[in-house]
Amino acid sequence: MNFEYSEEQQQLSDALRKYLANEYDFEKRKAIIRSDSGASDTVWSTFAEMGLTAIALPEADGGFGGGAVDLMAAMEACGEALVVEPLLDNVGLAARLVSQAGSTEQRAALLPGLAAGTRRMAFAYLEPGRRYETAPQGTTARAEGGGWILDGEKSVVIGAPSADQLIVSARTGQGTSLFVVDRTAPGVTLNACRTVDGQRAADIRFTGVKLPAQALLGTADAAQPVIEDTLDFATALLCADAIGAMKFANDTTLEYLKTRKQFGVAIGTFQALQHRMVDMYVVCEQARSMVIYAAAKVDQATDPVERRRAVSAAKIKVADAARQVSQESVQLHGGMGMTEEMKVSHCFRRLTTITHRFGDADHHLERYASLN
Repeated sequence: MNFEYSEEQQQLSDALRKYLANEYDFEKRKAIIRSDSGASDTVWSTFAEMGLTAIALPEADGGFGGGAVDLMAAMEACGEALVVEPLLDNVGLAARLVSQAGSTEQRAALLPGLAAGTRRMAFAYLEPGRRYETAPQGTTARAEGGGWILDGEKSVVIGAPSADQLIVSARTGQGTSLFVVDRTAPGVTLNACRTVDGQRAADIRFTGVKLPAQALLGTADAAQPVIEDTLDFATALLCADAIGAMKFANDTTLEYLKTRKQFGVAIGTFQALQHRMVDMYVVCEQARSMVIYAAAKVDQATDPVERRRAVSAAKIKVADAARQVSQESVQLHGGMGMTEEMKVSHCFRRLTTITHRFGDADHHLERYASLN
């Protein structure tokens, strides 16, 4: 298996890293987080101009026909910069759902805007008290008057405060269906919040929301396999984001060990600390190999079981590596590693959040075991 990026993938990664280094440094990131929207329209427009919002969409829908492997390098770069714009939620979740489940008319109406970055969407699927369950129970939609009536609650919908529309999973009849809902539609109530790593999210209540027939995305009662496929795709991309964050943690910690002095010498000369740095590097590289494998399986595997097994294995490895790297990087920085002024503390929060999103290590261990 080839563990190196292609020339085109590497060029995109280099261009994105250069842009983020110049226009998305730590101070600018903190200003974006403090802003009312919690995201930068300028940064988003640049992402769209670079093609990030269109890479994984089919060419027939205005995209470039790429996949998770093609997005990995970009997601790593975003992880290094701790980007808070909801790229994963638009590209890895919403756009994937529309391209996989939508009718020809729905794809023509929604995907060009998503590809161009002029339309933003968020996927609402988690429900209060149901942890990592993906099949909706409390959120229901019933047919009425040629349309649908939507009721229920969704939790921690990342990107919802800045989204134009929501894709909502709901129980209908004997299965699961997806609906496209305007964020400002009557009966939709958002309780916006900021996640521990600086992203914007919302808990959402749907109270008697009236939807037209065309709000149904794809076929009624048949959305659950599409949701599972999409969440695996997004999990692979999230793991790539984690690899970038871990790379930053390793690089900045190594630089600190080279410059911080005690007893008249750099603490990086102490053999015990060198061993800890080597361990951090090794677990990051092991996790990166697992993520490349998972991304390849997401793109190529025809057997859903094979795909799920690869994604769960990667998430388990990334969760363990993220915990080790984030904790060690803070400890090796000493007390400074816990301060707001140090980017490594924000990296710790990013990695902690990633370990729990789309299922923690225990959840994926259970899923992996059930697939064997």
